[in-house]
Amino acid sequence: MTTAKDLMLKKTRVKCVTAGGVRFGGGAPLALIAGPCVIESREMAVDLAGRLAGWARRAKVPFVFKASYDKANRTSIRGFRGPGLSAGLDILAEIKERFGVPVLVDVHRPEDAAASARVGDILQVPAFLCRQTDLVVAIAETGRVVNIKKGQFLSPWDIRHVIAKVESTGNRRILLTERGASFGYGNLVVDMRSLAVMRETGYPVVFDGTHSVQIPGGRSEGTGGDRQFVPVLSRAAVAAGCDGLFWETHVRPEEALSDKDNALPLEAIGPLFAVCRKVAEAVR
Repeated sequence: MTTAKDLMLKKTRVKCVTAGGVRFGGGAPLALIAGPCVIESREMAVDLAGRLAGWARRAKVPFVFKASYDKANRTSIRGFRGPGLSAGLDILAEIKERFGVPVLVDVHRPEDAAASARVGDILQVPAFLCRQTDLVVAIAETGRVVNIKKGQFLSPWDIRHVIAKVESTGNRRILLTERGASFGYGNLVVDMRSLAVMRETGYPVVFDGTHSVQIPGGRSEGTGGDRQFVPVLSRAAVAAGCDGLFWETHVRPEEALSDKDNALPLEAIGPLFAVCRKVAEAVR
């Protein structure tokens, strides 16, 4: 006869990974990585970072600001990419110093890893590029925390191969992020089993709620999305045991130059995180 004990998942000891004072895993409180998809301007990025940092400080939320200086994997040649490496890192360095928050940046080219590491506390391997060995190794060799976005095409079991590439450099400061899996053409689904499978590696797992509701090719020259499902997926992921959340946000999402359909309005961040934190506390 099947008992309740038979239905319990194997309890995995997840190590604590620290980035700029923010802890992920190892029993640490639920953490949040949030910010715009891309730096649209200095004024926009600094304003949004200041608002997020102020809220996080008041609400006592472990917070990492994220933004891209160059979105290289645009759908269209006309897609907005950002200010570029040098100008973008200058803006992120200002945000880091001014508001006292760690920052996450994604790196698309091996030759950009060292410069990005001078500012970024977390360097992110983009989902589309998670199998690019030279890129993964270059990011890992900086010694910074490496956030591996699991590719839409990758099973959770196969993330171990990307982990091995990072570990080959001696770097074991690793986060794993789930962001949905391709389901036919123009659709993503989230398999909550993926979070449990990836946590069995012993590394903290983050759930990217906003990229998980993307609709690839949903616009004529860009990616669509359905942000109404971000809350339900985020709550479910926290209940499934993730160690952190990753949300894209914008003061006016409908005017965002990238990911306008899946980014959360800034005013939704506080209430939604408060609910997710209660779920995390209940589960733990």
